Amino acid sequence: MSRPPSGPPVDLHGTAGRAPDGPGDDVVPPVPELGGIIGRLPYRLQLAGGWIDQPFVSGHDPEPPGSMVVVSLEPSVRYMDRSGMATGTRASAFALWGDGLPADRRPMDLVRELYAAENAAKAEPSGSQDMCGIVFPGVSRLDYDASVAGGWFPCHIESTCDPAAARWLERAIHLVAVSPRSPGYTPLGVKRLDPDWVRRLGQSGTDCYDAIIRQDVVALGASMNECSTCWDALLPHTLAHPAITIDLKSLLGWYQARYDGAMYSGCGGGYLVVASKEVVPGSSRVSVRTR
Repeated sequence: MSRPPSGPPVDLHGTAGRAPDGPGDDVVPPVPELGGIIGRLPYRLQLAGGWIDQPFVSGHDPEPPGSMVVVSLEPSVRYMDRSGMATGTRASAFALWGDGLPADRRPMDLVRELYAAENAAKAEPSGSQDMCGIVFPGVSRLDYDASVAGGWFPCHIESTCDPAAARWLERAIHLVAVSPRSPGYTPLGVKRLDPDWVRRLGQSGTDCYDAIIRQDVVALGASMNECSTCWDALLPHTLAHPAITIDLKSLLGWYQARYDGAMYSGCGGGYLVVASKEVVPGSSRVSVRTR
């Protein structure tokens, strides 16, 4: 376990100024770095366009490729499990590589290896955007076309590690913790895969990435709102399901009406991702990984 730089000891137990009771009792152990507790592998935040990475969705796109946006996050906090932050994929990455991404291999090779490990024997595989968001630094637009590689992997990736764009996004995005996905929840019970809605879903990802490059919070929020509308039209159990005990749609609508835009971090809840120039009460910020 790594240790913080040397410096004055932190009085965690209220012993400052008290005479030691015995040998060594005046020594307070240093506080470990957070990375030594939660790990140093990145997390992943998805923004607009999610679900287009699944071939059963992209296969209905009349104007491929469709796009979605992923943001690689520094592990500055432990995010909730089952909340759309790719914690399951991150656990698979730990099992494969330990506490760090291999630096001597091509990113797409790592994506494919992690995809295979995560989805071994799964009837409903996770989309490759989970793996891409962990492996690729910065903000990435992933383009999916069902006629390329079966639609399982992006046909093109556009990324930026521009520090200015990253710092802007950190100010524009606010996370509000809601609730992890409920036990027994599944998002795929109802599928209404209308081609025009699929096209709109993929376009929301393109619009989202363009908004980030332009540092336009209004356009960013609009792309997130559009993505949420597409989710509700295409896969209505994404936002409403008998196993979900929270009125996710009403909560989402409240934030969308008061800020530039909002969407959920994943299907079934997790975090509300709010786009706003203003501070959102009760929210936390993200730290974008650009290295």
